[in-house]
Amino acid sequence: MMVHTTERRTTEDRLAATETLPLSERVTRLSDESVLEVEDFHAYYREFRALYNVSFQIPARKITALIGPSGCGKSTLLRCMNRMNDLVPGFHIEGQMTYRGLDLYARDVDPVEVRRRIGMVFQKPNPFPKSIYENIAFGPKVNGIKGNMDEIVEKSLRQAALWDDVKDKLNDSGLALSGGQQQRLCIARALAVQPEIILMDEPCSALDPIATLKIEDLMRDLAKDYTIVIVTHNMQQAARVADYTAFLMMRPDRAGELVEFTDTDVLFTTPKDKRTEDYITGRFG
Repeated sequence: MMVHTTERRTTEDRLAATETLPLSERVTRLSDESVLEVEDFHAYYREFRALYNVSFQIPARKITALIGPSGCGKSTLLRCMNRMNDLVPGFHIEGQMTYRGLDLYARDVDPVEVRRRIGMVFQKPNPFPKSIYENIAFGPKVNGIKGNMDEIVEKSLRQAALWDDVKDKLNDSGLALSGGQQQRLCIARALAVQPEIILMDEPCSALDPIATLKIEDLMRDLAKDYTIVIVTHNMQQAARVADYTAFLMMRPDRAGELVEFTDTDVLFTTPKDKRTEDYITGRFG
């Protein structure tokens, strides 16, 4: 197992909270089964605190959206969920993030295995400079997944609603696809290694409206079998696709904090915190 070298669990003085209600009243405890739990979580880039005291649960087989103004720590929080930030020099955390009861940042946890179970789709489509077939087959081969590779490739492409578009050109380069097709190829590539959670960091920001709607429809279909966490600046998108929404904003010290987490319909119609209401109504952000 790989030892986690970026972890630091020292105790520091907590900055004064700015919320208008206690956190316990602004964070909904889930009635749904939770697959990932964040508790008293702080994240740092060297001495800079990027996340402050975040606590909430990610429900299984649901879509959770992370919204908030630029710089509030949404992408940092998302990348913490599969330890992508381990690759950043000076990054360290306090608190706990657990996946089905397992501390993701425990010393004996292999971050590569974490990333297999918790996959990532990035803001800009990033197919490998390989054939469509090899883009999908690469992950299963590297991870030693057994089975018929042709079946794995077809299943992954079908799940990503791309099979009908590419079934006759699997040997063509993935880079030859349109932007929306490339993003669905990246989703299929993530699915091929059989994750349980799929993280999406603004997956539609570089796409046109038609391609965006296809990705949103795909997310709804995938949520029947997978847990999805999405970062988006598009509040309409969060309202359309997410079952739950977490709103983050920046504290005076520039650390991101969780302001409110609840059912999406509730957050957008009857938020408990005035800062949430101000953001979703366009008064700031």
